[in-house]
Amino acid sequence: MLAKLNTFALVGIEAVPVQVEVDASAGLPKTILVGLPEASVRESIHRIERALANLGYDRHAGRTVINLAPADLRKDAGAFDLPIALGLLVATGQLLPEQLKDFATAGELALDGSVRPIKGALSSAMAAAQQKIPKLLVPLQNAREAAVVEEVEVYGIGSLAQAVGVLSGQLPAEPVTTNLDELFATLSRYEVDFSDVRGQEFAKRALVVSAAGAHNVLMIGSPGTGKTMLAQRLATILPSLTLAESLETTRIYSALGRLAPDQPLLATRPFRSPHHTISDAGMVGGGSTPAPGEISLAHHGVLFLDELPEFNRRSLEVLRQPLEQGSVTISRALNSTTFPASFMMVAAMNPCPCGYLGDAKHACKCTPMQIERYMGRISGPLLDRIDLHIEVPAVPFQELSAPKEGTTSAQMREQVLKARAIQRERFGPSGRLNGRMNSKQLRKFCALDQAGKQLLQNAMESLGLSARAHDRILRMARTSADLDGSADIEQGHVSEAINYRSLDRKLWKR
Repeated sequence: MLAKLNTFALVGIEAVPVQVEVDASAGLPKTILVGLPEASVRESIHRIERALANLGYDRHAGRTVINLAPADLRKDAGAFDLPIALGLLVATGQLLPEQLKDFATAGELALDGSVRPIKGALSSAMAAAQQKIPKLLVPLQNAREAAVVEEVEVYGIGSLAQAVGVLSGQLPAEPVTTNLDELFATLSRYEVDFSDVRGQEFAKRALVVSAAGAHNVLMIGSPGTGKTMLAQRLATILPSLTLAESLETTRIYSALGRLAPDQPLLATRPFRSPHHTISDAGMVGGGSTPAPGEISLAHHGVLFLDELPEFNRRSLEVLRQPLEQGSVTISRALNSTTFPASFMMVAAMNPCPCGYLGDAKHACKCTPMQIERYMGRISGPLLDRIDLHIEVPAVPFQELSAPKEGTTSAQMREQVLKARAIQRERFGPSGRLNGRMNSKQLRKFCALDQAGKQLLQNAMESLGLSARAHDRILRMARTSADLDGSADIEQGHVSEAINYRSLDRKLWKR
């Protein structure tokens, strides 16, 4: 008898439809698995046979051929165990074919027949909805995650025997439901707040500009001035994730198996802080089978690079294209995979190797050559892609010990939301922000009066700014005007934007 079942193969973060075909016929006992299976799939035959035997199901005594179609798609991971096992039961007459026609299945089997969690359950549910498959059978631990897709009925099972019971109708089962409103209300709270940061009001204003227009930031200051605290709180003033943004981000974590069991959906913006020893593949993604990197894990969130000059130069240079395009493409000989990577980059660094250049309380011990070599680790093209360069000085004792709290995240977020509302009216349904304006939009929405043009020209000539830096200043000036509720970009807005760009030319002389 021939059995056919629906399942999915995970390619990057996408779930690709796969049909499992199982044919049981007379002949010498032998099981053949075809369809370009990787080692983990080839090994599944032994797991499946022992699981069936330990649960008391009959084993086919003749020849069995298992085909995973399409044949030119590599099949990896253990999620094919459950559909292959169910196909064997159908092929041997222990399940009826019509009992599986409305289902797609995925799950890894243990030797005792229990079902282990898989990666990419959310992507599988989204693919099932696209393929008009009404029901999905997944491991119990993945059920709430997959149930986020409301177009598909998701059933969670803990063992192969339970799966057979659900499919045959012998075991009553209700589809798992997920209340999205309740999830967002429960999980969308941040544990940190800008009120925790004493002083640094200039830096907070710069981060408001950054959040309002999606501008990248570089903070420079001595150790202990609060750079990391500021970066960790940037996500708290960004707008709440929409359902579409949450699904885009969650499926990345799901594909890597990084979702917590009690967190089927990401409701807060991710904050990623990779160590400076990270490789370029770890940063942007890669591997023989391409997997997402840190920039994709920071999708719709914040990527924080602490001690920026300590990163390998190549790991930083690979960020240039994703910063411009909001995605990254990993190319291999046979195919290429594109991962989303729309993130805000926040970087922090010391002004010199010892960290105390320009500090009022500590003498710098570095020679000019050491400082020049330290600063030279960051390329000019990368700096040009970072919109704001701000100095974070040490906080005086009076501000540290003051009983009054500083500006809170709620106050800063209110300003950001007002500026974002203006940008929604300006750019319409595209969802574009000032920091992502193209050249045509820049000319249309960032016109300067004569005083503003003269100020910008003087800055370009005296500071030696590049053409890309010129455009960055216009984008920041537009955001500054939006925060003030001004339809026109005034001289003060241009001046503020120039102040956020002048620091790099103070430290990195060309």
